[in-house]
Amino acid sequence: MSTLVIIAHPDISNSTVNKHWRDALSKIGESVTVHEIYPEYPHGKIDIEKEQKLIEAHDHIIFQYPLYWYSSPPLMKQYLDEVFTHGWAYGSKGDALKGKNIGLAISIGSIAEAYTPEGNVKFTIDELVSPMIATTRFVSANYVGAHKLYSAFTIAPSQLEENTQDYLNFIQSLNLSLI
Repeated sequence: MSTLVIIAHPDISNSTVNKHWRDALSKIGESVTVHEIYPEYPHGKIDIEKEQKLIEAHDHIIFQYPLYWYSSPPLMKQYLDEVFTHGWAYGSKGDALKGKNIGLAISIGSIAEAYTPEGNVKFTIDELVSPMIATTRFVSANYVGAHKLYSAFTIAPSQLEENTQDYLNFIQSLNLSLI
């Protein structure tokens, strides 16, 4: 079983969380492929056929990104718009994603309490990522949840280590679910 982690971070070299997650994922082994789309497509010209083949070669897909104005970074949206094509991802002949497991890994700058009905954002993260969940369902894939890290801007090293281990466990649990 294999997992493809598609990382969409516009400036990962200055990231604390996503860079740490990426580095930890790269140590898991060959069952996990880490694919960073910002360095791959610095000018926004996505190789659709290459990306579709990469997705087809994996059982699980994780979209990893920082919450960016209550959504994903712009290249992630463009990626979905261009790669999840009619006839491939959906439509009468589009079944390439059918039955695949799709999940999210999201770093969030604010505290968890901000993302409650009582908090200053007034929406939960699951509500904010509902377009990603709906997309997963639309292409007949299985949404397997989201790994989250709150307070990304003020995270203590020990908390980051603990959260990273939780993320690795989340990824590894996907591979175990198909055994």
